[in-house]
Amino acid sequence: MRFLERERAVLTKLLPGLDESLRAVPLMELESQRSPGIGLFRDSGGPGLVVPVSCKGKGAGALDALRVQRALGSRSPSLAVATTMHHFSMATLVGLVTDGEGLEWMLVEGVASGNRLVASGFAEGRPGAGILSPSMTATVGPDGVRISGVKRPCSLARSMDLLTASVLVPGERGARDELAVALVPAESEGVSVSGFWSSSFLSGAESDQVTLTDVLVPPELLLRTSATEGHLDELQTAGLVWFELLMAGSYLGVASALVERVLRNERVPESERVRLLVETEGAMAAAEGVARRLDEGRPDESTLADSLYVRYCVQDALARIVPRAVELLGGLNFMSSDEVGHLAACANGLSLHPPARSRMTGPLAAHLADGPLTVA
Repeated sequence: MRFLERERAVLTKLLPGLDESLRAVPLMELESQRSPGIGLFRDSGGPGLVVPVSCKGKGAGALDALRVQRALGSRSPSLAVATTMHHFSMATLVGLVTDGEGLEWMLVEGVASGNRLVASGFAEGRPGAGILSPSMTATVGPDGVRISGVKRPCSLARSMDLLTASVLVPGERGARDELAVALVPAESEGVSVSGFWSSSFLSGAESDQVTLTDVLVPPELLLRTSATEGHLDELQTAGLVWFELLMAGSYLGVASALVERVLRNERVPESERVRLLVETEGAMAAAEGVARRLDEGRPDESTLADSLYVRYCVQDALARIVPRAVELLGGLNFMSSDEVGHLAACANGLSLHPPARSRMTGPLAAHLADGPLTVA
């Protein structure tokens, strides 16, 4: 069957053996807290997926990465969501790399060559806070920056090698405070991980609580940006486009796992199968359009706006696709296994990731009227 053939071919090309390994493990085992999925991803070289070949990575562009995430979502929703957070962090670091020189280049190469996993400590999931607002407090001293705070949920919490966190630091030469990205090794003194995620859905993503207590981050692990709080710079714009794109692809993969079951069921009328196929592939095509723009060059404000339009479009498509697929699969499929219900519940997760549509209504309307785009 041709459905998902392209995505799984890209996955096999870039991360050989991973699709076969995931297929050999029952879905509910991959979705459990003891899931082997993250380890299989690491073993396949997955941490270097979006890292340039010049930095010893796989060199995947946005289009290939989108297809990989959809393929992973069709095998394990938890793995797709968790690895999207890693790729988001890595795409941000890759954006800092210049001409194979400097600390940023060494860090990116070290992640790729050592198959290290990077968790995101950005402000996702805090009610009332913008996605770019620092979630940690930082005190600048002569030996570096000392950071304290809590990130929950934090995907990859128990497997991470590094944690990225946004902090506000004084601007150079007396300028206003600016955002910086702190890189915190997981073994740093003052870093602890505790339980948080109690739901059975997406529990394989290791989305637990990471607590930083007066953790010292030396100057060489503090990467300054040109952004101030509430305002986007080019690097953050690119990172957010990656985030929205790969999250949309991951959850499309989850829905695609249900659609695939419907397409294989010859008792379902052809008209219904084709209807689901058209809507699913149409949503993927929209995401691929944003991915191609990202591959063409550094994204700008309009690219970010388009990525948000597509992400919300995919949300709406999933709201139609998933219930219809469950209905067409019928009661016996739902009652005889946890898989259908689990996939259906997980597919709703895209709407829970920032920025929420309700918070972006005003900023998108202002952008449509030629104002600057802000992210709530």
